[in-house]
This record gives sequence, C-alpha cells and structure tokens, in this order.
Amino acid sequence: MSETTVELCLELSEDDPFYQHKKKLLSSKGLGVKETVSLSGPLSQELLNAALEKLLQFGRIVNLDKVEVYFGDDACTPAGVDSVRNEISALTWIFSLIPTSSCKPQTLEAALREAVEVRIGEVVGAEEKEARVDDSYRCEKEIILVKWGQRNGVKTKLQIAQIDGYGRGAIATEDLKFGDVALEIPISSIISEEHVYNSDMHQILEKIDGMTSETMMLLWTMREKHNHESKFKPYFDSLQESFCTGLSFGVDAIMVLDGTLLLDEIMQSKEVLRERYDELIPLLSSHKNVFPPEMYTWEHYLWACELYYSNSMQIKFPDGKLKTCLIPVAGFLNHSTCPHIVKYGKVDLETSSLKFPVSRPCNKGEQCYLSYGNYSSSHLLTFYGFLPKGDNPYDIIPLDVDVIHDDDDDDDDDDEDMESESSWTTHMLRGTWLSSNHNIFHYGLPTPLLNYLRRAHGLIHHSETDLWENLEVEMGVLENLKSTFDDMMQNLGDADPMDRENVEWDVEMAMEFKERQRKIVSSILDSCSAGIKMVQEAITKPPV
Repeated sequence: MSETTVELCLELSEDDPFYQHKKKLLSSKGLGVKETVSLSGPLSQELLNAALEKLLQFGRIVNLDKVEVYFGDDACTPAGVDSVRNEISALTWIFSLIPTSSCKPQTLEAALREAVEVRIGEVVGAEEKEARVDDSYRCEKEIILVKWGQRNGVKTKLQIAQIDGYGRGAIATEDLKFGDVALEIPISSIISEEHVYNSDMHQILEKIDGMTSETMMLLWTMREKHNHESKFKPYFDSLQESFCTGLSFGVDAIMVLDGTLLLDEIMQSKEVLRERYDELIPLLSSHKNVFPPEMYTWEHYLWACELYYSNSMQIKFPDGKLKTCLIPVAGFLNHSTCPHIVKYGKVDLETSSLKFPVSRPCNKGEQCYLSYGNYSSSHLLTFYGFLPKGDNPYDIIPLDVDVIHDDDDDDDDDDEDMESESSWTTHMLRGTWLSSNHNIFHYGLPTPLLNYLRRAHGLIHHSETDLWENLEVEMGVLENLKSTFDDMMQNLGDADPMDRENVEWDVEMAMEFKERQRKIVSSILDSCSAGIKMVQEAITKPPV
C-alpha cells in the first residue's frame, strides 16, 4: 500500500437544529464539534479499525434525528448502535467523506472504503429473511405495469409479488450490494404537476384562490383514473379499489380506539378532508364538462386522498423545485424500520431519472424495503394503512408540559448541559424495553423528561451528587409519572375479548394498535415501579 496520508475533516454544522444536544453527546465521547481523522500508510488492521470507530462515533451522533437525540445514549446497544436507520446513515455519511480521486486498490482510501462496506454488510435488519411469496396471487396487473415501465425506460432489479403478511411487495431478483440501484425511473414516467398544467382543467383551477399544486393533482387523478386513453392507464389499473387506511375506519374500529390519541388523529384528519371537499365541489360545479359529478363524489375524493397519502413522494427536480409525485412501480416498495433504501428523492441530473440505491445489501429472494420516513405507528396506520413489523422506535407518547425557565443565576460548570436539557419544548416517552439503562436515576426513562420533572419539583442541578442528596425529589418525580400513566392505562381499558380472526380488517388493526399502546404504557409503569423500589431502598440504605 502506498505511503500517503488521508485526512478526513469531521464537523457538526452549527445549523443543525439539535446542535447543542449533539455537541453534548460528542463531548461525552471525548469528541469536539470539529475533528480530523488522519490515516498514514502502511496501515495495520488495528489502526484502520480504530479510525473507523472514531468516524462511526462522530457519524452516529451527527446523523441522529429528533427522537434519537431525545432518548440519547440510553437507547444504544453495548456496541454503540442506536438504530439500523442511524447506523446506515452514519456509514453512508462516512463513505461520502472518503476521497474518490484514486481508484487504485492499494490505497488508504480504497482500504477505508472497503472497511466501511464491510460494516454496512454487517448491518442486519430485523426482517432479514427470504420473503414468503403467495403463489395463489398471480400479480397480472402488476406484471403489466412493470412491462409498461420497462418499455418507457424503467430499469429494475426487483420483482413484484404478493408476500405473506405484507400484501404486494418488491423482491430482489439478484444479490444487491451497497450502492447498487434497485430501481430507476425516468422523469417521463413520473406523475407530477406538469400533467395538470397541460390539461384543460388547469385554466379553471389556477383562478381559484388558495388552490395548491397538490390539490390540482388530486383532482386531475380523480378524472385520469377513468381515462382509458391515459398514458398511465397500467398504473391506475394496478391500484387497489380501496386503500384500507385509518381514514376508512368504520364505526366499530373507531369505538375500539377509544382512549387512544389515534382516535383524535383519525377523526380530526377526516374532518379536515371533509371540509376541504365541501369547499371544493361548489367551485367545480359550474364546469361539469371538465369535472363530471360522478367522478367527484366524496368516496372518490377520499380514495384519491388515500392514494396520495400512501403512495406519493416528495421529489426534488433539476430546477430545484420540490414536487409531490406518484411514482409507478416504486409504490410497491414496502416500509420498514430496517430499510435497504434510505437515500432517494432527487432526480439525477445526468440521467434525468429517479434512482433508488440500496444502502445495505439485499440478497436475492429477500424483500427490498424503503424508508417512508421516521413515522409513528399511529401515523403509518392513519395515512398508509399498516402497522410496521417489530418494534418501532418512533412509537412515542407525547406529554403536554409547560416550559420551565430556570432563574438560578449561579455560575456552574453544568450551565451548558442545563441549557441543552431545558431547551426541549416537548417531552415524550416510549417503550422502556428500548432503553439499555435501567439503573437508579435512569429507570429506562428519557433523561430530558426526568430532568424536566426534577426541575418542576425544585431541583435545578442534576449531577449524581445532587440526585443522591435529594432522593425525596426523585421519589416524587416517579410517583407523579406513575400516577399519570396509571390514568392512561385505565383509559385504554382491558384487552378486547373479540376473536381477531372473525372481525373486519379495520377492527383487527385497531385492536392491534391498542394492544401496542398498552404494551408501551405497561413498560413505563413497570419502570416507574422498579424505580420507586430502588429509591426506597436507597433512602433506607444510603450509599457508603
């Protein structure tokens, strides 16, 4: 290997919305907001691993999202991994920092790229197994759509199939390694607002105050679906007659959701949609030749809304404009909290196409997953119509709290830490089994929330010494939190006695969601009870 030097400059941007929080996390790892990693050849495997570990520590923190920042180190595994999403993002970020000027295999850059690719290959998702295909479903409409796409420039290494437990999904037809493009779709095969602008309805819609391009597309789709001469007929033919999202829940399912926040989310969302529909229809009624009434019923409007909620993507075009689009074929990619595809959404300037590269390997026969976003199960159920498999780290329970402004003017080395902690304007909880720290003063509960409650009880400083000297405050914090979630569990009620195999799809999904909420609340109550016991023992037997 040639004896050269490679320097990688790492920096936490001051524009990061969680700059102070991430700065604190970096400091806890002995890192600053600016770091340099230098590699000189010849390089031993031990030194290479040490450099990669430092890069990973920095990259994991830089790529934390809001929920991951809030729950912090308490959520990490012993190996330091916060989540599959975060690990993939960190490794991809590191890969982007490595100079690509040299393509020779015997270089430091090549050695580092190879080491990163090996680590990416070791990131295994919870759903990593060969997909179970339901051969009784022939996927005729889906096959026609894929063939249409290929005739129009679509390139794919995926096969559409009916998969047990998922419905339709995309399976890799060959082994895909990091960076391979699983799916590529030219701009000409994407449904965007340009199709509305070129239609006869645009001159009518553009004169309506407050009309957005998204609403125009919605109205265009409602009519285009019935157009037998449409360029996109194979796409519309492949769509379901109903999307089965939370917006289509019936009365029985709504009743099951009593006591959950999801009930309010669904009811409010449907109310907003109905109000918009009632405002739109009178504006279109004088143009029945362009907007045939039979195509613009409430049922058709709700179907179109569910289509866009569950299948549209925000795409950045070469002109820099972000547009809501429908992407034929890509809509078959299912969501996972352990996705293969996380970097997409920008049209490639050289090829004028939208590419879906994999950020971790996907073997032949495995389902290829896309990340729809960092969404809670309630959001996914309401707008997409499914609950994710396994644990969802974004299943949080928000708490309505008043922001506490500290009036303590004493100088203290902890001032910056306090500023970071008290800057949270919202607090949240999730299943405490996701935490790796259940010791006293942690309990599997998030530190920002505990410190907020400690301040509410009059304890401003939260060093370990302060906490040991104020165990009565700690007891009050845990008892109050337990009381809050006792009430929440009571509102959720007992498990539903109905046989899930003999209920409608919406009732079954509502029951499953409510059971997940009970599990989260139950874990919080268990953590509070265990914490109260620990504090009681500490009061009666103070540490030596």
